Amino acid sequence: MLRPTFSRAGCWGSFWALLTLVGLATRAAQRADISGEAAGTSINHSQMLLQRLQELLRQGNASDVVVRVQALGTDEVRVFHTHRMLLRLHSELFRELLGNRSEVVLQEPRDCAAVFDKFLRYLYCGELTVQLAQAIPLHRLATKYGVASLQRGVADYMRAHLAGGLGPAVGWYHYAVSTGDEALRQSCLQFLAWNLSAVAGSAEWGTVSPELLAQLLPRSDLVLQDELELFQALEAWLGRVRPPRTVAERALRAIRFPMIPPAQLFQLQARSPALARHGDAVADLLLQAYQFHAASPLHYAKFFALNGSAFLPRNYLAPAWGAPWVINNPARDDRSTSFQTQLGPSGHDSGRRVTWNVLFSPRWLPVSLRPVYADAAGTALPAARPEDGRPRLVVTPASSGGDAAGVSFQKTVLVGARLHGRLLVRHVYSFHQSSEEAGDFLAHADLQRRNSEYLVENALHLHLIVKPVYQALIRTPK
Repeated sequence: MLRPTFSRAGCWGSFWALLTLVGLATRAAQRADISGEAAGTSINHSQMLLQRLQELLRQGNASDVVVRVQALGTDEVRVFHTHRMLLRLHSELFRELLGNRSEVVLQEPRDCAAVFDKFLRYLYCGELTVQLAQAIPLHRLATKYGVASLQRGVADYMRAHLAGGLGPAVGWYHYAVSTGDEALRQSCLQFLAWNLSAVAGSAEWGTVSPELLAQLLPRSDLVLQDELELFQALEAWLGRVRPPRTVAERALRAIRFPMIPPAQLFQLQARSPALARHGDAVADLLLQAYQFHAASPLHYAKFFALNGSAFLPRNYLAPAWGAPWVINNPARDDRSTSFQTQLGPSGHDSGRRVTWNVLFSPRWLPVSLRPVYADAAGTALPAARPEDGRPRLVVTPASSGGDAAGVSFQKTVLVGARLHGRLLVRHVYSFHQSSEEAGDFLAHADLQRRNSEYLVENALHLHLIVKPVYQALIRTPK
């Protein structure tokens, strides 16, 4: 590594010249304020100051402490000629480590040592450029040295790149758990739940820990094609990770077997390596699923409870549970569409369909804001502006026949984007079971801005899902 050479006297001169520049800028601003001008004049040399600080770091001018960073497990050492005042300004740990010493040796993991120059740059200039692979080591350094602003900045970067589908969500989840960063852990967990179908087909799936799997499997907001896809993903994970038997059986019992059609259940029992190995652990759940498919939900509810999570569909993308809807130029005008879903997951209802009508309005106005053109005295009142409205999505059944007796419906709308050919979910809106719309639907979206995070090439990508809920069916004694 090249080490800069410099004259001690010349370097101290440069350092004091920098401080003099700051003083001149301050006095210039003070004189402007004292001059009595009605509007104060601002003189801003902050960019020049940042450039001088960058030069200090890059050239080592006026350095008064040498920081040697050794990568653990290697002989590699990186040498930085730094300035005690700037390091101590940001970090209590640096204040303790440096003291009056002229040299300090720090031992860091290899990935942290590789980005230590970026870390120092932030301490000098308050900015840096981050790449995905550098997020964890930079966050680790910021945490170790107590640089809270950098911690927050990197965590925000990670959450933003999760939403865009670029971050390694599984690796970042495990890191968040290890550091106790609950906000980042929840962001990773939410991304994984909403994009499980995409994650399960990636190389990341094999790095999922048993703890993370146990967090994901009970969730009803998982987004995937159907429950069979989740079973197959779990079976692939079991074959790759080979966890203890108790972990495997606990995971298999989280599968919602009543959501899998009987024909597919027969194939699983005949061909699945996981069921061949652990079939006894889920035999009662398979029997429950066959009983559920053999009778109508109303008849089943006379003998067994239907209010468990096993009978609640997740956010399935399969055509039986909803439909995609791409709205081009969504800010332009109202749109409508219709689609059909299966009445319920029971085999008894497999041939019965419910038709749903959907209305999208980009600028719906509540009654309190609707245009009123004259008051009681005949005075004209201004009409409400279009921008006062908000997007609205209404989902209603095409008819109110008796097919849905005993069943209520949960509507969910996914808002997503396509990245590298796969669907990524960025927002999820759920309707109350008794409501035809979500009150907060796209409440913060600016659909007229072409680069809005809610749009992809000026189109709104929705997926409409309707899930039957059986809580209304009360179990009665035999």
